[in-house]
Amino acid sequence: MSDFETVSVDQVPAGALILDVREEYEWSEGHVAGAIHIPLGDLPVRYEELDPDEDTYIICRTGGRSAQAAAWLVSQGYTAFNIAGGSGAWLEAGLALKSENGQEPNVR
Repeated sequence: MSDFETVSVDQVPAGALILDVREEYEWSEGHVAGAIHIPLGDLPVRYEELDPDEDTYIICRTGGRSAQAAAWLVSQGYTAFNIAGGSGAWLEAGLALKSENGQEPNVR
């Protein structure tokens, strides 16, 4: 696998392309508003939905799956960054999340 950079939630630029690689049930409970959702297992068949010329910031729950996704995307020629601490760190930093289930956003 290729090298990628890990960034903290406060290093993600405003308006950045954020890719959430968690499972559907995790996504519906709470995710970054405006993020793109492609579960990690679907990434090899859906990665072309992403713009290879745009920096992609990848998030999961704690940072493990997003690190795998970042390494794989970099090996495909994309510029990808792993978001350290994932959605949990995003929530702890007080950054906005939204849910798809009509309830208060939650991360699990």
